[in-house]
Amino acid sequence: MDDRAYPEFSSRYPLLLTTLMKRPVALYPEQIGVVYRHHQTGHYTRLTWRQWHERVCRLANALTGPLGVRPGAPPALGDRVGTMAFNTHRHLELYYAVPGVGATLHAINIRLSPEHVAYTIRHAQDHTLFVDDTALPLLDAIWDKVSDVVRQVVVMSDDPGLPASRIPGLIAYEDLIAAESAEHAWAYLDENTNATLCYTTGTTGLPKGAVFTHRQLYLMALHSLAAQSMSNTPAHSTQERLGENTVPLLNTPLFHAHGWGAPFTSVFCAQKVVLPGTFTVQGFCELVQTEKVTSVGVVPTIAAMLVAYPELHRYDLSSLTRVGVGGGALPLGLKAKLEKLLPSFQVSSGYGMTETAPVAITAFVKKHMVDWGKARVDEMMVKTGIPIPGLEVQVVDESGRPVARDGQSIGEIVMRGPWVTERYYENAEKTAEVWHDGWFHTGDIATVDSEGIIVIADRIKDVIRSGAEMVPTVLLENLIAMADFVLEATVVGVPDPIWGERPLALVQIRQGFDATEADVVDFLVEHGVRTGKITAWMVPRLVALVDQIPRTSVGKFDKKAVRERIDEFVALAREVPPREAADAPAAIRS
Repeated sequence: MDDRAYPEFSSRYPLLLTTLMKRPVALYPEQIGVVYRHHQTGHYTRLTWRQWHERVCRLANALTGPLGVRPGAPPALGDRVGTMAFNTHRHLELYYAVPGVGATLHAINIRLSPEHVAYTIRHAQDHTLFVDDTALPLLDAIWDKVSDVVRQVVVMSDDPGLPASRIPGLIAYEDLIAAESAEHAWAYLDENTNATLCYTTGTTGLPKGAVFTHRQLYLMALHSLAAQSMSNTPAHSTQERLGENTVPLLNTPLFHAHGWGAPFTSVFCAQKVVLPGTFTVQGFCELVQTEKVTSVGVVPTIAAMLVAYPELHRYDLSSLTRVGVGGGALPLGLKAKLEKLLPSFQVSSGYGMTETAPVAITAFVKKHMVDWGKARVDEMMVKTGIPIPGLEVQVVDESGRPVARDGQSIGEIVMRGPWVTERYYENAEKTAEVWHDGWFHTGDIATVDSEGIIVIADRIKDVIRSGAEMVPTVLLENLIAMADFVLEATVVGVPDPIWGERPLALVQIRQGFDATEADVVDFLVEHGVRTGKITAWMVPRLVALVDQIPRTSVGKFDKKAVRERIDEFVALAREVPPREAADAPAAIRS
């Protein structure tokens, strides 16, 4: 009898992303596991789990063979492999093959400015780039700025051959992997091997690269699934738990904060993963209808685009029952408008950031709330929520003490846990700014109530300081969005000679509604001031009706861009003086 111990395969068994990948191919090798629809041509690619896994193996062999990509040894990173790609089956293959061989995946946000894209490639020192043919013109444009760093470029395309480019030595992805074996012996890496490098969007400066190990991402995936299993279904809900039969649409770009973690959780659960390329409203509706999609994550912008889409009623979207909204606060008004158009939807909010990989806080119905009526539950589901199991989260004042759990006292969200980034890559100064006193400081301010429910109030840099008081812009934005005639709204501070700053509201009116700046103010007075949600001095008296609100590369309101154009928006705005409700119009015409 062999009485030797093998701790490396028991107590020291490494937590690796390849473990997540092995499950579906072992259980359901001949089932369709990955579906990709090209967002321009509408062409579909459907792969069984066996076919997809074989492609991942071929890619891993190509990385370690002809491409010469080298693994890392903790704490050093392996060679960085950059991707300039949308949500395709090839990008999902890279998500597992690159970390699986011990290298570091750098999913490049191709919606950043060309200067920032070039900066992240240079800062990461990307060894190899994998580029969608549709993104190749961007790389062409910045090639002179990165050509001394990047050793080789692989082009991913549904079409045979290589597109025209000034970049020398292009390699065709499909030819590359076709030449390799469909089997790969996945190494049992140290679980602290770095797996990914994710850059922030750089809205306040240059993008910063957050590093994540296999262990961190593995634990994030498991705790995300644990949070789902702990969720309580309200009594009025008709939703069923679908488990492995869930059909997720991976709508969040895979270059944005790990696609909100879905590439890990969905694959591990052997769910049919649906990939849209990039988002279009028509493509979204077609995929939901064709593939019977049941769940999706969207930013508020996309939720608003669905509300505004005049052809929405032509599609059968009844399979879609769960819509998670992140990347910005979910206004109750937007939730109500979307659920009115599509009664099968149940929309809820969540919060995370690049540095938390991104799962951190999610809306939650506690067990004593399940019998509450729909209106009360809806109010809970648009609140930021409670921490994901496994994370410690506090809201603290400037002295680092937890604020009162009264739903009013404002403080900064701080957190710590196994998947919060340890550091920014090659940026010790910025790491020290966010990590101190044993906590990661998010830069977001919030309240926490007696139930422990956290509600984001603002970014520290966005809060309006009027006199000695703080005006939380997110609260104003959510209230304005409650109006039937409003599609979206954002609020920023503008200089004021007396108060220092005062609020300016940028409001986009829904198509088919006839509303004015005064109607926005009247709505805030009626539904904000008179209900006690805000005080009268918080009401923006400067209101600009706009056709479009500036956004970041990931669909958030770009308040930095708004502030850069503040003179333009102030000139467009109308000053609305206070008036009595009796003078206000009884209704908005639609």
